[in-house]
Amino acid sequence: MARYLGVDGGGSKTAFALIDDSGAVLARANTATSYYFTEGFEVVERVLTEGVETICATAGIRPGDISAAFFGIPGYGESSRDIERLDAVPAGVLGHHRYSCDNDMVCGWAGSLAGQDGINVISGTGSMTYGECAGVGARVGGWGELFGDEGSAYWIGTQGLNAFSRMSDGRLERGPLYSLMRERLQLDGDLDVVSLVIDQWHGSRSAIADLAKTVCAAAADGDATAGRILADGVRELVALVETTRTAVGFPAAVPVPLSYSGGMFADPGYLQRFGSCLAQLSADYDLRRPVLDPALGAALYAAKKNGDPLTPAALAALTSARL
Repeated sequence: MARYLGVDGGGSKTAFALIDDSGAVLARANTATSYYFTEGFEVVERVLTEGVETICATAGIRPGDISAAFFGIPGYGESSRDIERLDAVPAGVLGHHRYSCDNDMVCGWAGSLAGQDGINVISGTGSMTYGECAGVGARVGGWGELFGDEGSAYWIGTQGLNAFSRMSDGRLERGPLYSLMRERLQLDGDLDVVSLVIDQWHGSRSAIADLAKTVCAAAADGDATAGRILADGVRELVALVETTRTAVGFPAAVPVPLSYSGGMFADPGYLQRFGSCLAQLSADYDLRRPVLDPALGAALYAAKKNGDPLTPAALAALTSARL
């Protein structure tokens, strides 16, 4: 029996999934973020070691029993000098070289479309798209929180904080966002948000990204400013999708399979806004619910990269299980 490990790193958590060649899910685990740009390079080995040990203990196997693995590492490819070093880390964790590494965007694409041609748009802590068509792949976006990641949870969280500050001092009319943000942050005074985010949170990506939930709740309560933030966010994501479609060469007359991953799409209102924005385009997109989550997508991709893609029957079993 062949066993395939998929690892989907992210800005908030790292997810592990182990499957076999029949499509059965053998074990799953979650650990902390593996985003080494903010956490330091040593976090990669520490998090991968913890996750692989948990997976192996759950499945009752040793790392050497894993036939192949795929590690989706956040930030991979965004610093050329780090690639060789990142590629080497899993060898120490697994004790063998039957693995490959790439950016975690590949996990989202492989899972959402089960490895088929199309585009996946990610809106989690960060944002980007990845698409493939007839062997041509392209990434768009994912430039980081300081000057990119438009439409992501982090981006929406920062926009929400900005709106809160404007509402506090009267530059914007106070709506539900103001009170919801005060409640969420447990502020004694509005200016306390400065020390909270900068001094206590140290600008934490995951903590700020979590505030996107408050912006979504405010929009659902009718806050016009929160609604505009979300509308701007989905327009940014649609721009990523359109650019990707052109980059990979989908023919104009062919419907483009499109799916999504990331925590922002767990909010029904955000997903609905995204679909409505897509519908205004001249291009034809076939928006689909994700077939698999990114961790299972990574495991599926590990099998494919190993030269042993799952059979249609095994893939059907995997998509029906998704444990």
